[in-house]
Amino acid sequence: MSTLSPHSVHLEAGTHALCSCGLSQAGHFCDGSHQGSGKSPQILKLDQAKTVYLCSCSASGNAPFCDGSHTRISATSAASTRKPWWKFWG
Repeated sequence: MSTLSPHSVHLEAGTHALCSCGLSQAGHFCDGSHQGSGKSPQILKLDQAKTVYLCSCSASGNAPFCDGSHTRISATSAASTRKPWWKFWG
C-alpha cells in the first residue's frame, strides 16, 4: 500500500468526533487532548454504518476524506508537502 493511500475506517451509525489536533491517543478519534489548543474535533454524523476513507496525501478537495487526488501526485512531491490527516481541519 502506498504511503499516500487513504486510511479506511469503519464507523457505526451515529455521531463520531474525529481528531483535528493530532494529539489524540485514540487514533482517528478525539479523546479531548485538544483542550487549550484552540482546535475542536470534526463531528461526523452517519445515518448508517459505513467505511470512510480519510485522506493521507493532503491534496484532497474534500478533506478530511479521500477524493482520489493521491493517484495524480508523485510520491516525491507529496513527501515534501504531506501532512498528517488530522491537520486538514485547522
